[in-house]
Amino acid sequence: MKLIHHGAHEGVTGSCHQLNWGNGNGLLVDCGIFQGDEARKHPSPEINFSLSGIESLLLTHVHIDHAGRLPYLLATGFDHPIFCSHPTAKLLPLVMEDALKIGFTRSRKLISRFLKKINRLLCPVDYDKWHPIAGSASIRLRPAGHVLGSTIFEVKLPSGEVVVFTGDIGTGNDPLLRKPTSPPAADLLVLESTYGDKIHDASKNRQQALEDVLRRTLQDRGVTIIPAFSLGRTQAILYEMNGIFERLQEESGNSLLKQVDVIVDSPLASRFTELYKSMKDYWGREAQHLMQTDDQPLVFENLTTVNSHREHKDTLAYLDKQKLPAIVIAGSGMCTGGRVLNYLKRFIANPTTDLVFVGYQASGTPGHLISRGCDWVRLNGRKYDVGATVHQMQGYSAHGDQSDLIGFVQNMANRPKRIRLVHGDYQPKLILTEKLTSLGYQVI
Repeated sequence: MKLIHHGAHEGVTGSCHQLNWGNGNGLLVDCGIFQGDEARKHPSPEINFSLSGIESLLLTHVHIDHAGRLPYLLATGFDHPIFCSHPTAKLLPLVMEDALKIGFTRSRKLISRFLKKINRLLCPVDYDKWHPIAGSASIRLRPAGHVLGSTIFEVKLPSGEVVVFTGDIGTGNDPLLRKPTSPPAADLLVLESTYGDKIHDASKNRQQALEDVLRRTLQDRGVTIIPAFSLGRTQAILYEMNGIFERLQEESGNSLLKQVDVIVDSPLASRFTELYKSMKDYWGREAQHLMQTDDQPLVFENLTTVNSHREHKDTLAYLDKQKLPAIVIAGSGMCTGGRVLNYLKRFIANPTTDLVFVGYQASGTPGHLISRGCDWVRLNGRKYDVGATVHQMQGYSAHGDQSDLIGFVQNMANRPKRIRLVHGDYQPKLILTEKLTSLGYQVI
């Protein structure tokens, strides 16, 4: 067998891996775009490698650094099955529609044609069962715990060799997600390493940190801005805010309905949240248990969603008057575009503003610069001073940390014969390699 990387090998984004075996048989795992500094090194999203022999695509999840190049893949004439989990199959058309409008075309006719083709090629399969694929191989899916529907793929080749692609592995602490499940064995384990050099805060600490920020917002009557990806982090934050607001109301004995505005300003996030609510069977145990007493854990009384551009402009004007303290969740998560930029331009210089980062910030993005403590940032070509209090909450990361990654490997019933680290910058990969090597694993 031969493994070729077309992205996310020397960096974090642009996930695309090619596995070949036998007499010209092959498949792709993911087909994502590059982000941040990596996008400047790889400016063209066009598919620049041969697809000869590739008869399947395995899609680990729908984030654009794993799925964003699908329009370009299909434009080459790719017409083979796209295997994924059932939640991924439901979420992907929304992601693709949004990605097409931003970076490919705004023609409704072309978008409709593309989505029809995507829906025709999608082959959602169940977790924990072997499924045959082209080339006399078979695949099995396991929960990855990164985002709803995220998947670890086991690929069994005709030779009997097993290659495991982890995609992005979650922390196991998100109550809305099933915990990552280690496979029993692998001849080759292709393991992500985004946080191979870090240990996240405990889940309990992250909840307390978020509660501290919400209390500060209520006290100074400012605006808290949370740049969050529409899928995954937004729903996790809403879930935990629901619990925090219930505790604050019990503590004070008063409703928070007229004391604070909570605003989700993202039509895409709202649509994802609706889909999340429709797929409760795939939620984690904690959320499943909570549903027995709260059938709407992603909805609370002071929550407002903003859809149209006019509503967005009205919301900005409303917040400018500072009638109530407010918490705003808006995309994009790395502040590279989207509606969050307008909130940053309006409020980032204000000392009563809190800016909360809850996910990975790719090098070179505005979110990365702000989270590093820069005094100013350039947004859409204009310089803005940073007067806001900046919080970095790694506990909300959708990626497992070093201990999670090592634990994933150690929980395999049989030691993987070889490990290939991907999805990591130089330092995290180097440190994780040293840790795994010291435990007796072969990292290639």
